[in-house]
Amino acid sequence: MTINIETITKGLKKDLESLSEFNATKGNGTTRLPFTKEARDCVKYLSKIMQEAGLTVHNDEAGNVIGTLQGEDKGAPAIVMGSHYDSVVNGGNFDGIAGVVCGIEIARLIRDTGVKLKRNFTVIGFCDEEGMRFGTGFFGSKGILGQLDLEYLHKYKDKDGISIYEAMKQYGLMPGSVEKAKMDMDKIKAYIEIHPEQGPVLDAKKIELGLVECIVGMQRYMVTVNGRADHAGTTPMDMRIDAVDVSTKVISKIADWAREKNDGTVATTGFMRVCPSAMNIVAEKVEFSIDVRSKHEENIRDIVSKIKAALKTECEKCGATYEMNEKLKISPVHLNEEMLSKLAKNCEARGYSYQRILSGAGHDALPIGQVVDTVMVFAPSKDGRSHCPVEWTEYSDLAKAVAITYDLIIDMQ
Repeated sequence: MTINIETITKGLKKDLESLSEFNATKGNGTTRLPFTKEARDCVKYLSKIMQEAGLTVHNDEAGNVIGTLQGEDKGAPAIVMGSHYDSVVNGGNFDGIAGVVCGIEIARLIRDTGVKLKRNFTVIGFCDEEGMRFGTGFFGSKGILGQLDLEYLHKYKDKDGISIYEAMKQYGLMPGSVEKAKMDMDKIKAYIEIHPEQGPVLDAKKIELGLVECIVGMQRYMVTVNGRADHAGTTPMDMRIDAVDVSTKVISKIADWAREKNDGTVATTGFMRVCPSAMNIVAEKVEFSIDVRSKHEENIRDIVSKIKAALKTECEKCGATYEMNEKLKISPVHLNEEMLSKLAKNCEARGYSYQRILSGAGHDALPIGQVVDTVMVFAPSKDGRSHCPVEWTEYSDLAKAVAITYDLIIDMQ
């Protein structure tokens, strides 16, 4: 059917510009961390525009905002769209939140075209996909999958020592009821997510849309190396227990272990903290992060194994010790071929260029795709930039993603 792309583009622009105001670092990118005032204001706005689009709205026990258009057959499994409303620190205005707004825009299309749905259509704004505040990730989607409990909420803390449990309580949620966020996955037919690519492929090739075949698996760890503080001038090199020396010897190998795979596997150390962090003191302690991602789970396991072995070897040489605490562990997921084929036909019917593509970033579609038929549509990211203030995706490209996804949803009734 005919869809007015210009109207959709204007709607997306209006909502995304409005949502960009809910931001703790105005003038320096977008910062919208979970269980904060910015998150609350964002959820309030999303709830309002969901209701205006005809959705019945509620907030669940994990901080997700959920809107549903009722279908005629209450027993038919629902189609769910979503993405996250949180951001990284000093990020952009599109990552995650664009997908939530695209889902709401599809609800408006369904309302305005008068289409009668057989099955429910649900849009979810997920809480804390990024894991930026607590060093975790996929909090809201884990909530609907029933993967959260009180032990998890107490275990993970932010840089100020505030646990997820405490943050939820301060936010006004009831963390003791978090398990009630679980949804019955048997009542969901499919999950669909629209998202900026966050990489350079589509923009460089001037391709309008990406159809995601696979989302990489990932493992995240926080490593602590314990040495001994000593005088930097009077302690001989062979008598030091230097936490920086141990850590950097291991860190320097990690990227090369990923390069050796030569198949898109990546490994990153993006955080490092030295104690006492003084020029004239041998470091007593170093904390650093590890993030390993690949479409091949065996590659992730191999690199993590090599890291553990290297830490053990380097610590034994000088008498240091280490701990390696798992923050996140999730397998790669291959997305639904039937829906991918339908989306390709929708692109062709509407005259949009497209290509099959791998997602090197994690998305809520990753944990959900382990248990529900799932598909993702990417819109190009200008110059491949993301997780930074200059992040940009054309509203018109997001509108094209809305159009082909709308076609898919109607076809699946």
